[in-house]
Amino acid sequence: MGLTIAEKIIQRHLVSGEMIRGSEIALRIDQTLTQDATGTMAYIEFEAIGVPRVKTELSVAYIDHNTLQSGFENADDHIYIQSVAKKYGIRFSRPGNGICHQVHLERFGKPGKTLIGSDSHTPTCGGIGMLAMGAGGMDVAVAMGGGAYYITMPKMYKVNLTGRLSPWVSAKDVSLEILRILSVKGGVGAIIEWGGEGVKTLSVPERATITNMGTELGATTSIFPSDEVTREFLAAQGREEDFTPLESDPDAVYDRVIDIDLSTLEPLIACPHSPDNVKRVSEIAGTKVDQVCIGSCTNSSLRDMLRVAAILKGKKIADSVSLSISPGSKQVLTALADCGALTDILSAGARLLECACGPCIGMGFSPNSGGVSLRTFNRNFEGRSGTSDAGVYLVSPEVAAAAALTGKITDPRTLGEYPKISLPSEYRVDDSAVIMPASAADAERVPVIKGPNIKSFPETAPLPDEIEASLTLKVGDNITTDHIMPAGAKILPYRSNIPHLSKFCFAVCDETFPERAKAAGKTVIVGGANYGQGSSREHAALVPLYLGVKAVVAKSFARIHAANLINAGIIPFTFADGDDYDRLDEGDALKIENLHASLENGAATLVDVTKGISVPLVCTFTERQRKMLFAGGLLPYTKEQ
Repeated sequence: MGLTIAEKIIQRHLVSGEMIRGSEIALRIDQTLTQDATGTMAYIEFEAIGVPRVKTELSVAYIDHNTLQSGFENADDHIYIQSVAKKYGIRFSRPGNGICHQVHLERFGKPGKTLIGSDSHTPTCGGIGMLAMGAGGMDVAVAMGGGAYYITMPKMYKVNLTGRLSPWVSAKDVSLEILRILSVKGGVGAIIEWGGEGVKTLSVPERATITNMGTELGATTSIFPSDEVTREFLAAQGREEDFTPLESDPDAVYDRVIDIDLSTLEPLIACPHSPDNVKRVSEIAGTKVDQVCIGSCTNSSLRDMLRVAAILKGKKIADSVSLSISPGSKQVLTALADCGALTDILSAGARLLECACGPCIGMGFSPNSGGVSLRTFNRNFEGRSGTSDAGVYLVSPEVAAAAALTGKITDPRTLGEYPKISLPSEYRVDDSAVIMPASAADAERVPVIKGPNIKSFPETAPLPDEIEASLTLKVGDNITTDHIMPAGAKILPYRSNIPHLSKFCFAVCDETFPERAKAAGKTVIVGGANYGQGSSREHAALVPLYLGVKAVVAKSFARIHAANLINAGIIPFTFADGDDYDRLDEGDALKIENLHASLENGAATLVDVTKGISVPLVCTFTERQRKMLFAGGLLPYTKEQ
């Protein structure tokens, strides 16, 4: 029996376990990346492990999220990350060099290698045939220290592409189509491989858009073959030696195959407030638009920006629209300036923002009250933009540019002839904004600099045999990490300060939760299906840990968040019967006894003391996960090992 692309990479990197669907496997990790919203905590955790030097082939620390410096906090975090990087053998990408996923794709990603990053959109590098996965910061810290990365062996899905995209239809529309088919939880537990003859018509930037958006499916990762298109991209980056051909075997076995004819697709749009709320642009054309944002790690490549510049050239944006442009990297921005495309963009009335995540993470450029914002980003969760009542839509660069010109949602096919662009055969390579670490010999003399905003890791303790706690919060389906631990310019500067950050926990759902949790002392949270979808931010587990959350009981969990809860020593229970969700209410006194035996057996009983009822729970974990929970989380477990 043949192997899929992902199975071939897994086989070469397998440290323990067997490639049996649903079983735990451990992988050797070649590369890691962090960004500054999650990186500070990841490096605090790495220091706690006590390893003197990273053991990966390559680790890069990017500054791309918290670049708005309205106080000392972000600047202090950046200095801390830079000093840690210099001391421990990590490359440091300075603020302004670009978004981690775009820069890593351009300069560091290698086909056939493994990559984990403390950002959920790390699968972007699957566009060049990497096995690239988002992970919690603790998992990244362990990998940097030479430890394996543990996942459940995923199912294998194949998306078979035929045909070619029509004019005005782009890779973003492919992403929205698969979201329409599978939903935001349809990829959970699976790796999605893109193949078929249609793949050959897609450039690497287009492939990267699709693998980036695969995160919104809940997938473990997404991956494309490494082929002639990949080789040409790496050669243009001066990295042809990094090319390795990689494709699935003809007799590879997939758990599901989905066929998409690219030629049948039309411009699509994800409506508020979920990436899978997908409609045809033509269905809602005419809706007034207040703001347009073009960029983010999804659609900020040179190809995307040149297309936008060609659409805007010689025209002016509508008086009623505010348009922002965020190039994905310094390389992209420089190329736009060199060829004159940047002038075309600015002359049309756009505002040029930094080469950073910016509005995507709620870091500036929030919409007006009740405004409609069209964004080429990957998420449109409620409140993520920084404006709680805004209507955020996800679109392609073509649809975004059309809306900016007309002031309303517009099918771009009505604009006339699709403008032609040409990409350079060689990119200007300038890695001067990537600072190399000190040598191993000099590292001992490098000081680590911590500002006053950087606090210690929350205290953990070995798992007791009984939990008595209050049901302090009950939430519904598809609760995101943005609900649990919001982002935005007011909150992100405190990512290294868990006590202060705790004031905002679940503020989107119930702003009284932090005080009620502290008053309760010990807390259980109850959630619906797909609890914890979205960002990989481990703060969505660490802050609840600080607030006394001992367990989360839900109908189902998103992969990364479930792992982060276990890493933090919080038990993620699932209902044996989803209907039992309706039997529990906020304020109920709860008890779970015989925890140690329950975790060994994979089943527990929750007693609702207030109502006098019992609810069966499932707690099926691997032996390693059980040991982690017994120890109080990944850090104490790692120290024990």
